[in-house]
Amino acid sequence: MKYFEARFIPEEITRISLGNVSKLLDESEKQYIDNLLWSTTGYMPQVYFNMAYTHNSILLKYTVKEKDLKTVYQHINDPVYKDSCVEVFIAFNNDSRYYNLEFNCQGTTLAAYGAGRNDRVYIKEHLIEGITSYHLITPPAEPDALIEWELTLNIPFTVFEHHHITSLNEQVAKVNFYKCGDDLPEPHFLSWNTISHPDPNFHLPEFFGEVKFAN
Repeated sequence: MKYFEARFIPEEITRISLGNVSKLLDESEKQYIDNLLWSTTGYMPQVYFNMAYTHNSILLKYTVKEKDLKTVYQHINDPVYKDSCVEVFIAFNNDSRYYNLEFNCQGTTLAAYGAGRNDRVYIKEHLIEGITSYHLITPPAEPDALIEWELTLNIPFTVFEHHHITSLNEQVAKVNFYKCGDDLPEPHFLSWNTISHPDPNFHLPEFFGEVKFAN
């Protein structure tokens, strides 16, 4: 099981701009989403994330290089996993239920909570609207080069509406992080902590790793 520590960043810094937060997160340790799952082609985008937290939010940055880019979905709780998509699943306080937060490369968000794949309840839209994002897409310099994109997110604790989170300091959460793109020319499924299951399914908390929110 994988484990890492997310460092604390003073909330005041996030008030400047998410662009600055994005640069600051680059100083955190990279965590690679490099387990290629359920693949028939071997195609594997290059993906890593950086994570930190403040007094009232989780900060998360994804950096992706892939062949194709798709951003069809524009509304909250649309099926963004069909686009160029990154995801975080997180469970607090040893809860058997967990949150799934899924984002396309422009920051459109799907968020839900429940105990398994078929037991999901969407997070209220006005809470999801509290998530702020900054994205940067770099077109390929050459015809066969990869497209690079970054997505930086500020996720308020209020999004986790089924928990009353006032602080994450020194707390440990169960997590997994993913990259997918179900409707891309080459569909793919990547995870941070590996999954052992015969069929594509990210909703398997028994394969979550851990993050500690350190000082």
